[in-house]
Amino acid sequence: MMPDLPLDQVRTLLAVVDEGTFDAAAAALHVTPSAISQRVKALEQRTGRVLLMRTKPVRLTESGQVVVRFARQLARLERDAGAELGLSGSGEPVRLPIAVNADSLSTWFLSALARVPDELRISFELHREDQDHTTTLLKEGAVLAAVTSSPDPVTGCSVRRLGHVRYLPVASPGFAARYLPGWPSTPLRRLLAEAPVVIFDRRDDLQDRFTRALTRGTASARRHYVPASEPFVEAIAMGMGWGMVPRAQADPLLRKGSLVELAPERPITIPLFWQQWKLDSPALAAVAEAVAAEAREALD
Repeated sequence: MMPDLPLDQVRTLLAVVDEGTFDAAAAALHVTPSAISQRVKALEQRTGRVLLMRTKPVRLTESGQVVVRFARQLARLERDAGAELGLSGSGEPVRLPIAVNADSLSTWFLSALARVPDELRISFELHREDQDHTTTLLKEGAVLAAVTSSPDPVTGCSVRRLGHVRYLPVASPGFAARYLPGWPSTPLRRLLAEAPVVIFDRRDDLQDRFTRALTRGTASARRHYVPASEPFVEAIAMGMGWGMVPRAQADPLLRKGSLVELAPERPITIPLFWQQWKLDSPALAAVAEAVAAEAREALD
């Protein structure tokens, strides 16, 4: 049987993780760094596990992730219970950490959050991460919910399908004239290997996936990394390279003639899901409904 976990020690571990260092956690909790260290060490002795890697910022071990998930669930339930009982201090804003991919953040996700009733007094803390990796933040206990491409639920989480995002291979007309001579009469697969490409970051494999499907090779070695959604699209529209752009961002530029679609028959479709911890939380439930409602209107 697992020993009881002292709540002050559990809350201290959570503060260290959120603040990043023992000193910052001490300042947040108004105690000394020595007291923070003693509480964490006592919790590790009680569980018989190393919970933290003492790096800067600190990193959780797998055992630490379990305790932090428990700490966040406990904090969430305490706040919700206090709000329902009308206890003093329950009027503080509800902190809700959520992981979301950059393209969703730049297109539809903020509109979803705007649907959430203001009287719930939620403070959103958004963590930007690739949709293929947002579940990692759920596993680590860093967030309570995430927009993800994975339909497989993280332990302790529920999953809800949101829809899918259609990514279009696009380039500027000037870029196509310069780097894709003869297109569209000449097949794109003969031209694309040497054409510069714009990529979001080193986790972004959409451009390589498109090229592999077309040519069985990878995109050009001449790569521009632009790790922000709007500048990424702008770089493509300026002719720096071709790239895969969400339909919601590409359509206005296609209509204006600022972009051309290179292969209308070959979009890449990415499914999106909403994963959240299984908590009886009015705030989390309200956000989930708002996200689902906005997704029905915004996603394919």
